[in-house]
Amino acid sequence: MDGTFYLGDRLIEGSLAFLEALRRTGRDAWFLTNNSSKSAGAYVDKLTRMGVPEPFRSQVMTSGHAAAHYLMERFPAGKGYLLGNDVLRAELEGMGLIFTEEDPDYVLVAFDTTLDYQKMCKVCDFIRYGKPYIATHPDFNCPTETGFIPDMGAIMAFIEASTGRKADIILGKPYGGIVREAQMRTGYALEEMAMAGDRLYTDVATGVNHGMTGILVLSGEATMKDVEESDVKPHLIFDKLADMIPYL
Repeated sequence: MDGTFYLGDRLIEGSLAFLEALRRTGRDAWFLTNNSSKSAGAYVDKLTRMGVPEPFRSQVMTSGHAAAHYLMERFPAGKGYLLGNDVLRAELEGMGLIFTEEDPDYVLVAFDTTLDYQKMCKVCDFIRYGKPYIATHPDFNCPTETGFIPDMGAIMAFIEASTGRKADIILGKPYGGIVREAQMRTGYALEEMAMAGDRLYTDVATGVNHGMTGILVLSGEATMKDVEESDVKPHLIFDKLADMIPYL
């Protein structure tokens, strides 16, 4: 979303016109984010402030949603330990997950913006003892208006350095969990969908690796030099979302 539809608190030029063109041509749009430190409601509020109309502004999916549905299927009566902030905890508990501080059936590691050393010690203990280890997404850094801050990839690197274990499964982009979430929520077949974003290794890779059209926009992180050097090759490249309008 950030770098694709808006930058910080500023809409990228033509983003609203792009949504209107989708509506006019009978197409749909969903907002999908790997960020598991914020609730879908927080994104809906932000999109509303930016003037995004219904139904688009309410059509938000997060890696937290993908994790919740996976865990409800995999551990239907289980209790987990969550490394995550209170915003995520409240959202996931509202979806039906149950969390505990002692002897969990699994560990869910998310982008915890309230992370401290005590939490890291506890989650590493559970993972070291062999508890199933689920992660929301792989991004190493999260962009902010003042620069990058450590994200899930950095947290997972800490855990691996201490325990020797990688996550058993990662649900967010570019992995299959978030793709299944998108199919379930939208009802569309993979070949009917396109994934547009500004990151090659998450956004575009999700599209090209899972049978969707992978579209790179150059309004955020990736550059044409990155495309030349990457193994991930977009099907289509545009400067920004609005540049797609003539082709809809």
